[in-house]
Formats: sequence, structure tokens, C-alpha cells
Amino acid sequence: MSLLTVDNLHTYYGNIHALKGVSLTVNQGEIVTLIGANGAGKSTTLRTISGLLAPRQGSIVFGGENIAGQPAHTITGRGLVQAPEGRRVFSQLTVQENLELGAYLRNSQAEVRADIERVFELFPRLRERRRQVSGTLSGGEQQMLAIAMAAARRPAVLLLDEPTQGLAPSIYGILRETFDKLTQEGIALLIAEQNIPFAASIASRCMVLRGGRLILNTGPELLEQPAKIAALFLGEDARDVPASHSPSGSSGLIQSMALG
Repeated sequence: MSLLTVDNLHTYYGNIHALKGVSLTVNQGEIVTLIGANGAGKSTTLRTISGLLAPRQGSIVFGGENIAGQPAHTITGRGLVQAPEGRRVFSQLTVQENLELGAYLRNSQAEVRADIERVFELFPRLRERRRQVSGTLSGGEQQMLAIAMAAARRPAVLLLDEPTQGLAPSIYGILRETFDKLTQEGIALLIAEQNIPFAASIASRCMVLRGGRLILNTGPELLEQPAKIAALFLGEDARDVPASHSPSGSSGLIQSMALG
């Protein structure tokens, strides 16, 4: 069942044409990853869907309604929630207070308390640190908190922008576990990610963006095709570039994208 359908999305920054006809669908309980280099249009796609940017053309159908151009707070209230890039938490507040703010649109305090307990089940480490000021958390813990704040809003679709950025690989397993638990609840995830191995390992579908265009819709088997990855990220002519032109060939690209 499709929860989110984006069709022919065109978004601009002033006169710069950032998204050029992006179309995608996200189904209930599914993880879809948007893969691309810096400037490919991943974050712009998420920001347009979540209402932070208004498209000039195209539709974004969520809950049977075209929400394109609606304000971000209205879209969030409907159950389409974004955890933005950069682990944006309220650094002077405790973990508990951040989660309470994350659920600020909810009317029932009993439901808010229940959902905070629910996200503590997802992130046991946050339960241990519920009274700790969030600015003193590690980078991985702040990322967990940012995702937990979004999850506390009971989204139908959760948008995540570069969730592994700046994190130690030891945190990846915790994120995979959490995403799996969220999908088991029926929540759909649309994740923008530069880390190709991580993106391919969690997704049912990988969608590759380049220059604001969606150029490939594939499955996690993309990870097994390093030459194709090089071509997608560097341009079609990259298929003809000998592996000797890079210290580790196409595999080196995968590793560099994973680190970047």
C-alpha cells in the first residue's frame, strides 16, 4: 500500500533548478533510500516533501491528498515527519524534555507519555540518559535522540536526512535495528544517504539521484555492482575509466562515499 506518491517534482532555489522531475513512491512498512553525491538533490527532495520548500511543479500525495506547498507544520501534523540533517536537538534541555517537545503537536498527555516510553524501547540508551542534558551526549546518542523525537510524533512516514553522517560505524547496527522495529510498526522510511553500503543494507529499494534527476530505481543488489555505482556517481563515461585511475578502483569509491 502506497503511503506517499511523489510525481514530477520540480523545485528551485531562486533560478537554480534543483529537482528536475523527481517521482517516487513509498509503501507502508518499507524503507526506501535516496542515494547520491553532494548536490544530487537528496536533501532538497526531503525538504520539498516535508514542506520546508515549495515545488514549482508536481504533486506530493500523502493520505490521499496533494500536500505540495502546504506548510511544514501542517504536513507534520498529518503524520509525515522529517528528522533533519545534522542531529538538531535542543542542546540545553534533557533527553526527556527533547522528547516531550518532539511530541508537542499531540493533545493527549497520556499518549505522549506512552509514546516516550515507546521510543525508550527503541533506544534503551536514551532511557539510561533521560535526565542528561542532550548537549553532553555523544554524536551517536544525539542522532538517536533526533530520530526518537521524530518517532515520538507517531509518523506514518518518517524522512531521515543523512542519519549516519559523522557517526562511528559501531552505531550503524543500532540504527539498522531501530529502522527494522519502526517498519514492523508499519512506519515507512524515506532516507537520504551518501553511505552506499549502509543505504543498500537497509533498503528494499534504492533510488539514485544525480543532478536533481532520478536516474535509477533498484534494489540492494546495487551494492554488488561497484562499476555501476562509479558510473552513476561520476557520470556515464566512468564505465570506461580503468580501475588503475583510482587507488582501489570502484570499490574505493564505495568506501569513500561511506566515509563522506
